[in-house]
Amino acid sequence: MGEERKRVLVVGGTGYLGQHLLEGLAGANGESRCDLAFTHHRPIPPQELIDAVSPVLPFRVDLITGDGFDAITAKFGQPHTVVNCAALSVPRVCETDPVAAMATNLPSSLVNWLSSFSNQKTLLIHLSTDQVYDGTKSFYKEEDATNPVNMYGSSKVAAEQFIMAKYPNYTILRSSIIYGPQTISPVAKSLPIQWIDSVLSPGQEVEFFHDEFRCPVYVKDMVNVILTLIKKWISEGKQMQLLLNVGGRDRVSRVQMAETVATIRGYDHLLIKSVSASLVSKPQMTSAACLELPYERCTVPGY
Repeated sequence: MGEERKRVLVVGGTGYLGQHLLEGLAGANGESRCDLAFTHHRPIPPQELIDAVSPVLPFRVDLITGDGFDAITAKFGQPHTVVNCAALSVPRVCETDPVAAMATNLPSSLVNWLSSFSNQKTLLIHLSTDQVYDGTKSFYKEEDATNPVNMYGSSKVAAEQFIMAKYPNYTILRSSIIYGPQTISPVAKSLPIQWIDSVLSPGQEVEFFHDEFRCPVYVKDMVNVILTLIKKWISEGKQMQLLLNVGGRDRVSRVQMAETVATIRGYDHLLIKSVSASLVSKPQMTSAACLELPYERCTVPGY
């Protein structure tokens, strides 16, 4: 008899990181010999994604109620690895509806489903955020205290604490802002680099924050981190309880990000107007720097 094929489930597989991860898993399939599945919340999963990463099984799941997980058990079986990319991640939306943010971002139904398997050997890789920190210093370490300044960060802290208390085999990745190319099935959420390009391309002045910093991480690097963890788990089978900061090597402001895009795309740097993030609280502040979704103030100065 041949070796059992490993099963990997990507929760939130139609999102930005989820789609890139499915691509990465499909590309490594010959080496890892994994069966793939993903969850989605929309009525019908995007056919172009299914075609690109086939063979793959899509499952419609309600992460708040848990409806749909039984179908995964019946058709796919217990996964060897689950990667939870699903989240309500736009800070403005989280502030507007904190109940929905907490219900969506706290993976209680997912953890309860994994706990229903008698061996509880599935590795759960959970995506968190650098917005769990308060931004009062730079170069955060994993052991630093969390003190989120927005609802998105608070919901992610709650999720981390829930997983660590309720499930024995996990890795939590606190990611900084993720950038990279558009997905196979385009996501509606505005992407940072694409957004900067779109607001600079008309040739009009745009304001960007000079005193808010992140450590942007390339999406393919993020995928490689996850693939490495999956391979380690599959090859060694040793229980994990890891909490990792995952960011790029450069700590940059919004202005610096915009300047990089301008240089590559050939835009005039004079279009980039430097402003303080403290202005975001003022009603008269109407610059694109604070209105566009990726540029909600999070005050996180990177790791």
